[in-house]
Amino acid sequence: MGTVFGIVAAVVALVGLLAALGHVGYLAMLNNAAKKRGLSGGTTVDYVNSRWKVAGGTAGVALLGLLMTTSSSVPIDLIGLVLGGGAGLYAKQALDSTRTRFRSLP
Repeated sequence: MGTVFGIVAAVVALVGLLAALGHVGYLAMLNNAAKKRGLSGGTTVDYVNSRWKVAGGTAGVALLGLLMTTSSSVPIDLIGLVLGGGAGLYAKQALDSTRTRFRSLP
């Protein structure tokens, strides 16, 4: 039972880490595009710079959660599942808010 729970916890934490890294990647892409626009992309660069702490924090917490799932203890696996899954959900919400802010109208 503990092995199955550990595998499930690791998968949830891994998905959370991927979501957090997706947010980091989106911010990096947005920052790169805004810097290429020069002065007209200044507002976007300022926004991206204010969001790096959130993106890095969620990625770090998700990584910690994934590392915690490598233990053979069910309570530690549970904490890793909660950390990784929670960080992934928060990163997804932050990514969605960033995308809706910069989504252009057709």
